[in-house]
Amino acid sequence: MAADQRSKQLRALIATAGVRLVPDLAAIDRAFVHESYAREFKQPSNERLEFLGDSVLGAVTAAWLYERFPDEPEGELTLRKAWIVNDAQLARTARRLGFSQLVLLGAGMRNAGGAENASILADAFEAFVGAIYVRYGIERARRFVLREHIERLEHDAGAPLDAKTRLQHHAQAHLGATPSYVDEDHGTPQQPAFVSRVEVNGRLLGTGHGSSKKLAQQAAARDALRALELNGSVRDEA
Repeated sequence: MAADQRSKQLRALIATAGVRLVPDLAAIDRAFVHESYAREFKQPSNERLEFLGDSVLGAVTAAWLYERFPDEPEGELTLRKAWIVNDAQLARTARRLGFSQLVLLGAGMRNAGGAENASILADAFEAFVGAIYVRYGIERARRFVLREHIERLEHDAGAPLDAKTRLQHHAQAHLGATPSYVDEDHGTPQQPAFVSRVEVNGRLLGTGHGSSKKLAQQAAARDALRALELNGSVRDEA
């Protein structure tokens, strides 16, 4: 990307946080320097900004959820927060905002398609939030997170996320893995009956029964969520 085009795109992106006059883009541009590029060109990466932005994003999200869902318990809020800030959601927003064209990657990572990697894009999103916070303060960072990410997601106040989705978001955000299901058919064509077991990192978390594979998996996910809540995992990993 040509320098003038990159500058124009960065200024347009910063404007989404309510900032119109940007005399120096260097501090913001650093949010897009992946570690592979930093190593190759001997300059600081976006990792420190990512660390800061992660905390800012979490605080803004938690405050928004606290106000939006005043009657929900801590466990539900925690699951909603995990869904909002997981890599897949952040990467989706980052792609919409053109981060794939802005992220700076080393040659190997670039050739491997790193500009579309969900983890890299999510990290850049967090780093950008951190850069906005450092340069322009919490209110600008909050405005950006709310306007460009949280408020563009669908939030159903009446019905919590289904059990499988809730478990997946929680596991990816806090356990570093995606749940896997092992299904067994114990029924007949006339009376179908399935048993599903859900595991995360090789650990059995829940078992469920149902007249279809889908229903059995949902039951297993609910059983896993109950187990996590009982042993404090959901609360402690907020």
